[in-house]
Amino acid sequence: MSHDLTPTLVSFQAATEGFRAGTDSPRDFLERAIDKLEAAEPTLKAFAALAIPRARIVADGASLRWKEGRPVSRIDGMPIGIKDIIETFDMPMGLGSPTASGFQPVRDAAVVHALRDSGAAIVGKTKTTEFAGSYATDTRNPHDPTRTSGGSSAGSASAVGAGILPVALGTQVIGSTLRPASFCGAFGFKPTLGAINRGGSHDFQSHSCIGVIGASLADIWFTTHEMVQRAGGDPGAMGLIGKAELAAPAKPGKLILLQTPAWDDATASAREQLLATVSTMSAAGVQILSRDNHEGVAKFETALLEVMDLALDIVGYESRWPLKSVAYRDRDGLSPSVLTRIKLSDELGLDGYRALLTRRAAMREAFETLAREADAFITLGATGAAPKGIQWTGNPMFNVPASVLGAPALSLPVYEDEGMPLGLQLMGAQHTDERLFAIANYVMAR
Repeated sequence: MSHDLTPTLVSFQAATEGFRAGTDSPRDFLERAIDKLEAAEPTLKAFAALAIPRARIVADGASLRWKEGRPVSRIDGMPIGIKDIIETFDMPMGLGSPTASGFQPVRDAAVVHALRDSGAAIVGKTKTTEFAGSYATDTRNPHDPTRTSGGSSAGSASAVGAGILPVALGTQVIGSTLRPASFCGAFGFKPTLGAINRGGSHDFQSHSCIGVIGASLADIWFTTHEMVQRAGGDPGAMGLIGKAELAAPAKPGKLILLQTPAWDDATASAREQLLATVSTMSAAGVQILSRDNHEGVAKFETALLEVMDLALDIVGYESRWPLKSVAYRDRDGLSPSVLTRIKLSDELGLDGYRALLTRRAAMREAFETLAREADAFITLGATGAAPKGIQWTGNPMFNVPASVLGAPALSLPVYEDEGMPLGLQLMGAQHTDERLFAIANYVMAR
């Protein structure tokens, strides 16, 4: 059998009409995914473990339900990948580190339980960087295997971007969902902080969240909605707010152009494409606020100069317990970057950490005040094309504001740089996830 390895996003939602008509089925959809996986995986190295026999059983059940007109959800039978820091009872969890070799969870994470309850077919665990940090794994970009797929949700972005899966779960505490989605030509969603239950996911830091990488806005929205309906958000959080249906396209009245401290690091092509989009939106009657014409935006851009250091210091301190625990038993299995992170977090101390939280709270308050003046923020999904080589997962500076601010953000695969995909990023105030999808639908339709 010959295989076309050209990366093409494959939407599950686009196939459901065929499921209803009997011209296609979730089992057939899964088999096409498996064919693509078997052909591409030796090069991509996107998966840490597979559970194909169980996925086939699940897809068979879903096929029957679609045929009888009684699917249990909009994602019944959908093949999906799970980032390898999220627990599954039937596959080991490697955390991207040799120190976790052989670790077998005895339960599903909250989101995995919710996906199974929705009828989704869990195909496998997707590779992550070490402890979802900065030390790269061996996953390749589906558009050019000599380049990184990004991180830390490396395998999830690669598998979706390669057209193997319609959806794969990631996580984000710095830029781990939005940046790899941008690099691999997929849609990426980082929701409002706490919108998706992180129980059983080993990303416990205070501004981390589950992310979703998908082949379409519909695939992402329906997956997220089903997970939240069944597992809620983080304890004490309201969870994703929005209707079950994907929001219709909505033209924004005002957008804030956010250039961030990474503007000068972005390629000329990336900047030109974003500014061209902004110009087109302005010509369509959308008011554009920027640091050049709005004092509040300029002041906030200045505040963002410290956002990366703030994020890394908070994450470093909050990671002390698990990383030092691993170091006690297997220090030689840790990368130099993790050992350095442990040292720096020890030097920070509790008083230093408390000061960081105070600064973060002030930044969030300023952001939410500014966000009330517009419908959304618009910026780049990354500084440019995925870097060549796989040792560095790329600059996350355009993504870290959404993480620190607890804000929802979407990366849309609409640009190109060096012949590679590049995302346009939209960001909104907390709990405006549904409105952000409506604006994204408007952008994609233009």
